[in-house]
This record gives sequence, structure tokens and C-alpha cells, in this order.
Amino acid sequence: MGKTGIIKAICISDIRGIQKTEIPSAVLRPDHGIEGDAHAGKWHRQVSLLSYDKIEEFRKRGADIEFGAFGENLVVEGFDFSSLPVGTQFRCGDALLEMTQIGKECHSHCAIYQVMGDCIMPREGVFARVLEGGTIHTGDMLVQVERTSPLPWQAAVITLSDKGAAGERKDESGPAIAKRLRAAGYEVVEEILQADNAAVLKKNLIRLCDQRQLDLILTTGGTGFSPTDVTPEATLAVADRLAPGISEAIRAASMQITPRAMLSRGVSVIRKKTLIINLPGSPKAVMESMDVFLDTIPHAMELLRGQKGDCGRK
Repeated sequence: MGKTGIIKAICISDIRGIQKTEIPSAVLRPDHGIEGDAHAGKWHRQVSLLSYDKIEEFRKRGADIEFGAFGENLVVEGFDFSSLPVGTQFRCGDALLEMTQIGKECHSHCAIYQVMGDCIMPREGVFARVLEGGTIHTGDMLVQVERTSPLPWQAAVITLSDKGAAGERKDESGPAIAKRLRAAGYEVVEEILQADNAAVLKKNLIRLCDQRQLDLILTTGGTGFSPTDVTPEATLAVADRLAPGISEAIRAASMQITPRAMLSRGVSVIRKKTLIINLPGSPKAVMESMDVFLDTIPHAMELLRGQKGDCGRK
């Protein structure tokens, strides 16, 4: 048995964006969430969890709050959820949960923030999806369990296109990338189509790296010389480290096809444990680019996950 905690409260609401109310027990449905809760559905944030210990620390600062005030579903004593990696699994009776995201962006400051000048949910709350269903009760034990299989490579695809985002042109490159990644065994968790906007791109990259902790993000578009092509600059702005060899290899291979490859400004970087690679905008060019690196980057992602420590050849 792994680390254990105790469920101190179960909370639900039938409307999103409001304080949740305590209930003594709940039914968890696979790939749905808690029956009767507004956040249940076929997505990755089906159940929210918050540490009882973090709530108690916040109360000691003078906050008069009840369970459910942060919008959390499960209050659990004994876990520091935000310190655990995405992919961590928990069992409570027959139910099995898998963590999918750490923290969330606060779009509008809640009542707690207005009073305290702070809210712990954006940084301490985590989210999970229900893999196996069951009934849970206040006072039940929540157990961290060992995964029965490795977490698959998880990726996101971001298409940068003003016309595509405006509905004036069909995005073909993004779906083509996602299809090829899935064929290679990746779990593509998000496909985003956005305008050529550096601020929005930076926000998406930070969220996908820090909160969803993805292995790989591929962008397509916005790497040329047009004044609106800002993908490389936005990518570099969120980088912890550079991985120039990947983009250099893409350009070198592409130069054998067209001399215009020298005009690509795409970059490759690392943020925390996520590899981000900029690809060109055309479906043909993205497939040619993926030919260059797709078989090689699993080794890099293993290193980022800490699964391998020796790059020496044998």
C-alpha cells in the first residue's frame, strides 16, 4: 500500500463558478466524474482535490471558510497534492482517479481573494479524471497506488493562424500532426487553434507545461518573416533551456527539398520537463519535419522524465 490520506469532505454544486456544498457520500462514474456535480463531464478536470492541511494553514491566516469554498470536490488530509506529478493515481474503495492537472488559472478573483488577497486553489488544487467508478464516503481512505502501466507520452498541438482562428481557412496542419502523433502511440490531450498572438501563445505554453506537465508540444505556423509571425519569440520567452539541434536538423533536411527552408525561424526549447518544437505551417512541411525527429525525441523525453541517465553509446 502506498501513501494514504483521509477524505475529510465531499463537495458538489450544480452550477459552475459557485461555492460547493458538502454531502456525506458520492458516486463516481468512469470518464465522467461525480454524479450531480457541474464539473463532471467528458474532459480532464472531472474531479478537483485540495489538501485539508493547506486549507487549515489558510484558515490560520484568518480566513473564515467552509469546505467547498474554493470549488473543490474532495478535501483530503495527508497529501500535498501539488507536489505530486501528473499521472499519479489514487484509489478509494472501487474508485480509481488519475491526476491530470496541477493548479488552474483564476480568470476572475473569487470572494475569498477579495477578502484575503489570496486564494490557494490556483496553485494547490489539482484535478483528476475517473478511471474506475465507485461510491465514496467522508472518512474513507484515499490511497496513492502504483501505476500498472507507464504513463503514455502526452502531447498537445497548437496551430497559429489568424485566418484559421477567424474561420476563414480550414486548419489542416494541426489535425495532421495530431493524427500522426496518435499513430505513434502518443496521447494528444489538446488541439488548439489560435490567432498569431504572442501573449495567448505564451499563456497556452505555460499552462500546458506547468499545469498539465506534458511531454511534448508541437506548434505549427507563425515561424516565417511576416510581421505577425511571432511563434519563435513567444516560445523563447517561456523557455528554461534551448534544444537547438532539433530545429537545426529540421532546417538541414528541409534544405534538401527547398532552399526556402532557410527562411524558417522555428526554435526548439525545454520548459521544465516539456519539449516544445516549432513546425512550419503547411501540412506537407510539418510531415517532412516530423520525419526528422519523431523517432529520436522519445530518448530526449525519457531524459526529461528522469527515466534514463546515460546518453553514451554502447
